[in-house]
Amino acid sequence: MFTPLENWLRTRGIPADMITMADYSIGILILAMFFALSMFLARRLLVPSLEALVRRSSNRWDDTLAQRGFFRRLGALLPLVILFAAADFVFTEQILLASIIKRLTLAVLVAFSIRGIISFLDAVLDIYHASDDAPRLPVRGFLEAMKIVITILAVIFVIAILIDQSPWGIMSLLGGLTAVLILVFKDTLLGFVASIQISANDMVREGDWIEMPQYGADGDVIDVSIHTVKVRNWDKTITTIPTYALVSNSFKNWRGMSESGGRRIKRALYVDMNSIRFCSPGMLEKFARFNLLKEYLSTRQVEIDLFNQENQLDTATVVNGRRQTNIGIFRAYIVAYLKANPKIHQGMTFLVRHLPPGPQGLPIEIYVFSNDQVWANYEAIQADIFDHLLAALPEFELRVFQYPTGTDLSKALTGTTI
Repeated sequence: MFTPLENWLRTRGIPADMITMADYSIGILILAMFFALSMFLARRLLVPSLEALVRRSSNRWDDTLAQRGFFRRLGALLPLVILFAAADFVFTEQILLASIIKRLTLAVLVAFSIRGIISFLDAVLDIYHASDDAPRLPVRGFLEAMKIVITILAVIFVIAILIDQSPWGIMSLLGGLTAVLILVFKDTLLGFVASIQISANDMVREGDWIEMPQYGADGDVIDVSIHTVKVRNWDKTITTIPTYALVSNSFKNWRGMSESGGRRIKRALYVDMNSIRFCSPGMLEKFARFNLLKEYLSTRQVEIDLFNQENQLDTATVVNGRRQTNIGIFRAYIVAYLKANPKIHQGMTFLVRHLPPGPQGLPIEIYVFSNDQVWANYEAIQADIFDHLLAALPEFELRVFQYPTGTDLSKALTGTTI
């Protein structure tokens, strides 16, 4: 390689093996100088120039790439490429040494390339989370799965380069170790498959409110990864759920409620059936003074009177014909009250119905939706509705059912009414 130097050393009586060693050392020193110079140029000139260009651009995605160190890792590849190319030029006669240097350089080049790819994927995740489409699909699981696959392939290629074998042969060898790999990486494989199913079926997104009692989870999803799903509970504790558990077990996702524009109110009033009766003329006159019932009572009474006349029914007996009841009018009052409530969503399911009577009386169930989904506001709306209805119930000469308390028993025994 360095013929003039070799001839000069021979004239000085230097042994041949020492001359060969000096030849190798000088070649390695030259390669090291090439590598150091290219590394200096890459770090001091190339990478700063790229990052300065990025800062001047109006795009945000390239800023994220710079923050994740993508350009620094990209610049580190240049010295390795120069070293790989220079090996043949420096060691023109030492083919074996040039091959070893190129092999080691290529292995390091693959490892550094993987670092660059991983930083690129991290930047992609940051860019996606900053976009308006972030809530649509949890891509973290996909990207983490890609990192794992790329890293495994990189390790295989590095080993193949170092031992000078085909990577496909190593992969076929690993195929025989599938059972061992499945056992060792069981959780990772389960999480990988589950994250794909979760993303493909859009089962869970960051920001979703989910309930999973078997894991004590009841709150917002703050992170979906290949191994775990983190839930911030309403008491501000964090519950960590294995990703595959969301596929193998059942859970409740409240996203549909959030997207619907309403939140369900489903609660019943239990009316004492002993207080239910037909309405007397005096009761009807009293109820007609309720603003929400004026139109209903007049229309309803005309309909009832017409029916009884057409069928020639003897209304002197209360069970003959059709008559209004205090429970029926109260139910109509509930409907009118909820229709007039601006906090009730009028475009969604709206029911005021009787449930089957039981030992606790006659349940009147309210099944409507509030148009405010915020938890505190929703609870306030629900409480206001039932505050009013419980207070209005005696005005219809109805009683709410309630099990006897100590005070009730004391009144019964003493005969007092206070």
